[in-house]
Amino acid sequence: MPQLLRFIAISLVTCLPLQALAQALSDDDLLEHYKYLHENPELSLQEHQTAAYLARELEGMGYKVTTGVGGTGLVGVLANGDGPTLMYRADMDALPVEEATGLPYASQAKGVLPSGEEVLVMHACGHDVHMTVWLGVASRMAASREDWRGTLVLVAQPAEEIGAGAKAMLADRLFQRFPRPDFNLALHVNAALPAGQVGYVSGYAMANVDSVDVSVYGRGGHGAYPHKTRDPVVMASQIVLALQNVVSREVSPLDSAVITVGSIHGGTKHNIISDEVKLQLTVRSYSDETRNYLLRRIEEISAGVARTAGMPEERLPSVVVRDEYTPAVYNAPELVERALPLLRQSLGEKSVVAISPVMGGEDFSRYGRTDPSVPGFLFALGAVNQADYAASQRGDTVLPSLHSAVFAPDAAPTLATGVKAATAVLTGLLQNP
Repeated sequence: MPQLLRFIAISLVTCLPLQALAQALSDDDLLEHYKYLHENPELSLQEHQTAAYLARELEGMGYKVTTGVGGTGLVGVLANGDGPTLMYRADMDALPVEEATGLPYASQAKGVLPSGEEVLVMHACGHDVHMTVWLGVASRMAASREDWRGTLVLVAQPAEEIGAGAKAMLADRLFQRFPRPDFNLALHVNAALPAGQVGYVSGYAMANVDSVDVSVYGRGGHGAYPHKTRDPVVMASQIVLALQNVVSREVSPLDSAVITVGSIHGGTKHNIISDEVKLQLTVRSYSDETRNYLLRRIEEISAGVARTAGMPEERLPSVVVRDEYTPAVYNAPELVERALPLLRQSLGEKSVVAISPVMGGEDFSRYGRTDPSVPGFLFALGAVNQADYAASQRGDTVLPSLHSAVFAPDAAPTLATGVKAATAVLTGLLQNP
């Protein structure tokens, strides 16, 4: 008899519609997910356990899950009748940073860089928040299917930190294998906004990011006889200074551009003039026109300085733009205008604030670049403890930035706000016809 009762009970449960079984994650559930993800970070392109964890959770909510998209990426699809298709993305990778927050759930995880070096790993850029909010939104959308119609495509993306994940997923035919989105949505934690607030930018929100390697060649010799050499250190110094004039004197003051020389290496000893100096640059802009101009001027100035120093054409500097380029994030104004009333209704007028664009990069931009007919919106999620934020406004403290070893979001209110905000936008864009 017990076996018969058990069979009847299982049969009744399995006959219930999935919607009746779905249950939104509680705040306590979210915090537990967050602590697990924070304690178990993985480096870019190595997010195997993270992806498996998210896939299990999503499958339990009734999503059709496909793993291994673009490497370690995963896609969950929830079809809910006729209506638009909306893609919501979270990123999974962490950074080679030794955590110094002192939190009881601080990461002690280690990873191995492509160079073979073992490093400590930390979610220092809030991707643990992004994934946890993503799970919370997934659970709410699955539990409230009477409130919306259409198809929800949830994307967990690898390798955002190295600008490779979106590119890899798109190359793996993301938009062909899965329902093509009518809108793209994502959020990113903000280390300068208090928890409970979200920020938005209409138009360009984040920058084109290029990494450029410049090798300046010379003719080495003894430091006591510089007239018999062509000093690449002097040439490199002239290049560095000339590049600053590109931003200050050649780009419109109404445009935005950055050329930063982050690394310069040359020589081995005080009295030796070397044969070569290597420069590493980060180049940032918003428009493609400005980006192309900056990259062209780096090459022209480098060659011009070398020619002036008497270097032959075959020994002009080598300028290599690395393929880890990330295009600018452009928040489609029409989509922002549709999302703002939904955010304000959900969080309150004072909790939705306009913020300034930044020169950081985010490869979420690639989804809209691949198909310009798909508008995207990436909004900022405040993550700072209210007391710490107030102290920073008084000038009593300096808030840690993203990628800092002491960056620690105020988890509970940050997660709750993120889930509430993203769910409101998704539900509003997927309204019943």
